[in-house]
Amino acid sequence: AQNGWIDERRVTMEVLTGIRRAGADMIITYFAPDVAGWLRES
Repeated sequence: AQNGWIDERRVTMEVLTGIRRAGADMIITYFAPDVAGWLRES
């Protein structure tokens, strides 16, 4: 992500969405503070 090769926000949200769709009731991740902020923005 630092080199600009991937969009960190987009990739993170895609992975977390996939995990949720697969049936996870809870997701524990180091990205939690970032994701919370992103969700508040949208």
